[in-house]
Amino acid sequence: MDWSLQLSLTPNDCNIVCGLDEAGRGPLAGPVFAAAVILPEGCVIEGLNDSKKLSEKRRNALCREIKDKAIDWAIAHAEPYEIDKINILNASMLAMKRAVLLLKVRPELLLVDGNVARDLPLPSLAVVKGDGKLPSVAAASILAKVARDEFCLDMDGLYPQYQFAKNKGYPTKDHRDLLKKYGPCPAHRQSFLRKILGEVNDSFQESIWS
Repeated sequence: MDWSLQLSLTPNDCNIVCGLDEAGRGPLAGPVFAAAVILPEGCVIEGLNDSKKLSEKRRNALCREIKDKAIDWAIAHAEPYEIDKINILNASMLAMKRAVLLLKVRPELLLVDGNVARDLPLPSLAVVKGDGKLPSVAAASILAKVARDEFCLDMDGLYPQYQFAKNKGYPTKDHRDLLKKYGPCPAHRQSFLRKILGEVNDSFQESIWS
């Protein structure tokens, strides 16, 4: 992955560019995570790519290198109840906004993976499949994915019956079967479960959050 496309998208008077990406839009459980990464222009990180195309071992190694070489980086998330309230797209944007606001260095341009960039605090540009094309966005995709996977290990410790360490909250057959057996826990996104469990009644929903 080279810098040619990222540089072509950057205005000549823009010196600080931040890549943004999220991880965890599709799972049935857990927060959606987002990362913001500012890399030095021309920074070379061998093997940088869309996090989904990398092994867990490679992602973890790249994550450490990105944090070492970045000018600045930050990771944030939006909780399951926020996803249920405002929907997953808006929650993803919220997590990205939170990540940007955590940066110590103020970017001049945000490059966002996907086709939507809204409600962000600075000028932004959405780039479809940017995590496979733009170094800063690829770096953000890796940090977000690693952070979310680590969170899933914590969820597994709290709710071992759902095997979150294995399925990372995604709707695998085993996860769907476990949901039918045990019902949802507070880590689940209630709005994502209707096709599997039907509508969650108010009394049950209140009981799992109490």
